[in-house]
Amino acid sequence: MPPETSQSPNPKGERIAKIMSRAGLCSRREAERWITDGRVTMDGEVLKTPAVKVTAANKIKVDGKPLPQAETTRLWRYHKPTGLLTTHKDTDGRPTVFQSLPDTLPRLISVGRLDLNSEGLLLLTNDGELARKLELPATGWRRRYRVRVHGRIQADALFPLEDGLNIAGIKYGPIKARLERQQGANAWLSVSLTEGKNREIRTVMEHMGWPVSRLIRISYGPFQLGHLAKGEIDEIKQKTLREQLGLKPVKDRSRAHRRR
Repeated sequence: MPPETSQSPNPKGERIAKIMSRAGLCSRREAERWITDGRVTMDGEVLKTPAVKVTAANKIKVDGKPLPQAETTRLWRYHKPTGLLTTHKDTDGRPTVFQSLPDTLPRLISVGRLDLNSEGLLLLTNDGELARKLELPATGWRRRYRVRVHGRIQADALFPLEDGLNIAGIKYGPIKARLERQQGANAWLSVSLTEGKNREIRTVMEHMGWPVSRLIRISYGPFQLGHLAKGEIDEIKQKTLREQLGLKPVKDRSRAHRRR
């Protein structure tokens, strides 16, 4: 019987889920599930807990295959159309973002999500740790949207959103909203926030009595949707990543992939 210390956290190294995420296999949360499911071994022993730190000296395998080396961090802009789920697999067989991507791309992870009926800019990366970092409100990156709602809106009716709202026991952070134009019974709003809970804009607008009929994300931090066509994906250059994310200089391996 192996000693109990074989799966105890090491004083050095990094958490196994973090290493798997950085290698682009999955998100950190997915890595923890894979470990719980017995799919990961360390030095020939099946891991039973994700609370393990590993070093370069440890031999990690996932589903019997050696853990790949972490690749150069890469980031893409993708114009998500409506009708696609931001998930790798849907139990109901509905189409997903990742099924729509070119086969030449590595396994990618989304930075946050856009729901089925939302569209616009979705950032994709091969580095799960980067995705996790950019999703955190502490990063301070503002997400901007154009939102069409049903209702006749006076500009000053939007001011309460800046103080945040408590809806059904859930606290939603400050939202900046500006009336762009009124078109009959509908209004277009410019909306921005730094914290993005699940379906936050839709929930808040519905609470205000303005159901959302269209939601388009136009930017995420410094990255813009621009003129990217629906369904199109474009890799962000390494120089831009170094400037915006503080990444260490590496050989520019950026390539652009286009698909409509």
